[in-house]
This record gives sequence, structure tokens and C-alpha cells, in this order.
Amino acid sequence: MAEQLLMATFILLVLAVLINLARLWSPIIWLDSAAPLPMYLAAALLLVILAWRTAEAGRLPLANMYEFSVFMVLIILLGYFLIRRVLQAPEFDLAVSLLLTMLFAMLASLPSDLRPLMPALQSRWLSAHVATAILAYSAFAIAFCLGIIYLIRTSREDASLKEIDRQIYRMVVWGFALLTLVIITGAVWAEEVWGNWWSWDPKETWSLVTWVVYAAYLHARRTRGWRGRRSAWLVVIGFLVVLFTLYGVSILLPGLHSYA
Repeated sequence: MAEQLLMATFILLVLAVLINLARLWSPIIWLDSAAPLPMYLAAALLLVILAWRTAEAGRLPLANMYEFSVFMVLIILLGYFLIRRVLQAPEFDLAVSLLLTMLFAMLASLPSDLRPLMPALQSRWLSAHVATAILAYSAFAIAFCLGIIYLIRTSREDASLKEIDRQIYRMVVWGFALLTLVIITGAVWAEEVWGNWWSWDPKETWSLVTWVVYAAYLHARRTRGWRGRRSAWLVVIGFLVVLFTLYGVSILLPGLHSYA
């Protein structure tokens, strides 16, 4: 059942991409109304998938990269629904649907079988560590999509630029605070499981690199008044670092987090 639901979710995300491309090509009123519908249906299916995995495994679906990715897609969707209430932009709808389609396509390369938790994951800190990471990276993903829209719209004097910039900043602040908690809970977890607070494992190191990139964004904005294109580019680069931390490190630099 899960495989069929996943395929249906992927089809809905592709449909959302096509609808949003059509909206940009030829604005039609009914397309504007239809644009969010595939995304709402995709979110509903993801809830069913995660509930099914929870029931089957007898635990929260937070134990591997596959479950992490499915959960992150759902949280990005929920964040998208909130932002869309204050920012109606076909480009934003397209950017989010494209990103989620690509993230969902990556699931095909990740093992999805349900397995018993390995000893390192049998910790009370697991849920807090992984859940905060999902929330942090989802906030950065939304900021990335908004950053792309900002860069597109700066070619013309658009009245929405100030609101887009405000929402980017808001998402980064939330993501940065949560990422700080990710690093702290991860250190506590590592000390409990491996006896070291920090071991310079590749994923630990790149999580720190990610933290530094977004810290640079916040510092430049507060002390140097960075706004506009420069800050938008920094947010885009930051999310590329997030993607490498999540997926690239696991493939190219395996370490203690290889199971994830």
C-alpha cells in the first residue's frame, strides 16, 4: 500500500508543477484556484504514509534518511501553506512544487524497508534531534524557494519584494534557532551513545558548516544591513549546503551517521 501511496503523491507533485508552469505561461483564473489542490492532496497522502509506518514499526518514523525525507517533504508543504496565506505568487508555488518533486524523486534511491532500531538509535534524544533537524531544514527549504523568487523579481520593481525579504528572514531565524538545537541535542546524543560530545564526523562537521553559513546571513543582515539580492543569494547557497549535508555527506563521506 505504501508504494502506491508514494507513487500517487509523486504524481500529484508533478501535476502541481505542470499546473504552475501553465499559470506562468497563460494566466487563467481557474488554474489559480486549482494550483494548491494537488499540494493539499499530497500532504494528506503523506500523513497516511507516515501514520502507516508508525503503526507498522511501532515507533515514530524518524529512524533513517528515507523517513527523514518523507517527513521533511510534509513539513515543507505545511510551511508552504502558511506562507501562501500572505504571499500569492505563482513563482513561489512553482518553486516549492519543483523542489518537492526533486526531493521525492530521490526517495527511489533510499532504502525504505522497515527495520528494528539499531542500538545507536535507541536513545531518548533521537526524536528531539531528528525532529528539530526536519523542522530546521524545512524552514531553510522554504527560505530557499523565497530566495529564488526574490532573485527573479528583482529584475523589475515589484511591490512584493519587501514582504518576500521579510518572510525569508523569518524562515532563516526559525531555521537557525532549530539548527542550533539540532547540534546541541546531537552532541548530547553522541555523548550518550559513543562517549564523545563531538567527534568531527562528516555529518557533524557539515552541520556546523551549515550553521556558520546561516549565522553569516544573520550577522550580515544585522550589522552590515544586507538586504536584497546579496542576502537572497546567501540563502540559496545555504540551502545547497543543507542538501549536501543531508545527502551528499551520506554518499560521499560516510561516517557515524551512515545509517541515516
